[in-house]
Amino acid sequence: MLNVFSDKLLVVTVATKETDGFTRFMKSAKHFNYSVKVLGRGEKWQGGDYMSAPGGGQKVRLLKAALDKMKDEDRIILFIDSYDVVFASGPKELLKKFQQAGHKVVFSSESLIWPDRHLQDKHPHVKEGNRFLGSGGFIGYVPNIREMVSDWTGEDDESDQLFFTKIYIDPAKRKSINITIDSKCRLFQNLNGALDEVVLKFEDGRVRARNVLYDTLSVVIHGNGPTKLQINYLGNYIPNTWTFETGCTVCHEDLRSLTAIKESEYPLVVIGIFIQQPTPFVTVFFERLLKLQYPKNRLKLFIYNKEAHHERQVSSFLQDHGNLYQDVKFIGPEEEMDGAAPRNLGFDMCRKDEDCDYFFSLDIEVVLKNENTLKILIEQNLPVIAPMITRAGRLWSNFWGALSADGYYARSEDYVDIVQGRREGVWNIPYVSSVYLVKASLLRSELSDFELFNSNNLDPDMAFCHNVRSKGIFMYVTNMQSFGRILSTENYQTNHLHNDLWQIFENPVDWEERYIHENYTRIMKDKLIETPCPDVYWFPIFTDVACNHLVEEMENFGQWSGGGNKDTRIQGGYENVPTIDIHMNQVNYEKEWQKFLLEYIAPVTEKMFPGYYTRAQFDLAFVVRYKPDEQPALRPHHDASTFTINIALNQVGLDFQVSVFGGIYVSVGTNLHTVARKSSKSQVQTAIVCLS
Repeated sequence: MLNVFSDKLLVVTVATKETDGFTRFMKSAKHFNYSVKVLGRGEKWQGGDYMSAPGGGQKVRLLKAALDKMKDEDRIILFIDSYDVVFASGPKELLKKFQQAGHKVVFSSESLIWPDRHLQDKHPHVKEGNRFLGSGGFIGYVPNIREMVSDWTGEDDESDQLFFTKIYIDPAKRKSINITIDSKCRLFQNLNGALDEVVLKFEDGRVRARNVLYDTLSVVIHGNGPTKLQINYLGNYIPNTWTFETGCTVCHEDLRSLTAIKESEYPLVVIGIFIQQPTPFVTVFFERLLKLQYPKNRLKLFIYNKEAHHERQVSSFLQDHGNLYQDVKFIGPEEEMDGAAPRNLGFDMCRKDEDCDYFFSLDIEVVLKNENTLKILIEQNLPVIAPMITRAGRLWSNFWGALSADGYYARSEDYVDIVQGRREGVWNIPYVSSVYLVKASLLRSELSDFELFNSNNLDPDMAFCHNVRSKGIFMYVTNMQSFGRILSTENYQTNHLHNDLWQIFENPVDWEERYIHENYTRIMKDKLIETPCPDVYWFPIFTDVACNHLVEEMENFGQWSGGGNKDTRIQGGYENVPTIDIHMNQVNYEKEWQKFLLEYIAPVTEKMFPGYYTRAQFDLAFVVRYKPDEQPALRPHHDASTFTINIALNQVGLDFQVSVFGGIYVSVGTNLHTVARKSSKSQVQTAIVCLS
């Protein structure tokens, strides 16, 4: 066979519009310096939906017309689809393997026959490999391909696969045109029917798709039929999108920089906030929203609150800060909307606003720690992109790496590595939820349907992602930076005043950030533990919020003891040194309190008393109230415990003063929740916990 040079090769494809898949195809072609001719640009696609039914005749018509204009008889044409295709290698390897095939036209092969299974017995047998023809890719000389398509007279929506199959199974035509199929996938890898055969093969600075059944490395990878998600997965790596040597090679391409423009010219974003179940730390959510590093006069808010329980937090935020934003639309629980309706409305608010550039969907359970999240997402310049967030200590995240056959969650091979940060990049994935950014231009074009979140059998988030995928729009998640986490809303009770206090088990990280003093982790390293007197250690433990919440929770409960020796709440019914107090078990807080002691107090006691170990078991834990006209002091005594913890819930000098009368420290103030310690620094006063 004549030596074939790369400049004789022309890639021909049909693309009536430039989809995300087409853009990916062209990038991979450019990477390997393929020359590409695109047919059908600007035409309306009339080739049918050959994902589910035969179609594609429009491609044959366009190819036939293009071949009539080609005069170079030595030219080699690679005719392939583009929306679901990526190149894994370059022209040199492709042409070498084409030469080795020993035929003038080589088609891709499949293990499944489609669209007419009755033609199965008419296909020639092969020594090894796939037996059936695939029309999504073939390579050959111009004269031979011209002869092959010369008899096409079909309609645009007729099957190109059936047309080429009938030529291939006709012995005379097969011989005349000199056709064969790439039975062992040396040139073309069709994924349909072969998903179990194809794995990623990481080479030095590049990635291939290896067919383990035939031990071949294909040049062209085609996600034909129902394998669009699989080609998206492979496209996250092939040809060099992400490698172990380089990491992500495309994450900084085609960015939309905000650094060169004035804040007054920033894109206008509608932030949709959705509260659809009782959720902890709602106040903190709004505090973080205020800290988002984006000019508020370029933000509009759409807030939907289904829960009456959260009306106080939402109204407080809007009253104090709503005027900072360009516009606010609020829908409350009285509207009684289902899960899809408010999201459809939020999207439509942006869709109908000609100034809106992006819609930023943000569920209330999202803990957005990265204040630059919105800027980062906008700069990625992608159609739909989510910041990766996870649930603390778990593999749960706001994206799925794959889908099961019925459209639900499936774990991709790289899911754990992405979630745990061992692979960082911007990943094409089939499902996002909780927090994501959508270009408004999409909402006015491909996603113009108002009911994007509606479905008879899918949850709203799954319905949205299904609709996005069906339009050929790619969704991405980025883990290039740390963005935050998502709260657990399981077991969240709303029968207390400050229900967040009870979240130490379900959301321990958020509980700690809210209630544990910022200097707690530094007390050993920076020697923040003071010793006001022998065997007494003084260190920061609670935030002001924790102190206030405990005080207000006890005041709200209101069932203070009488302060007498008789006390039916304790074993034996007699208190030797009584106080006016409320026990933790009266407000169902004893388990949470023990968890607090075990996590935050026990490590300090073990440092201060070497060799001592505690399981933080206690008989009594209570909050004490001192008032000048009620119980101003407590006489000196010994607690029947190994050690005692006193935590001041008020601030000395601000909420109360301490005076000394005959060696006893007396609080001077009102409505105090303190336990006096006999020390010169009475700041360490309040709830007392006795451990045994």
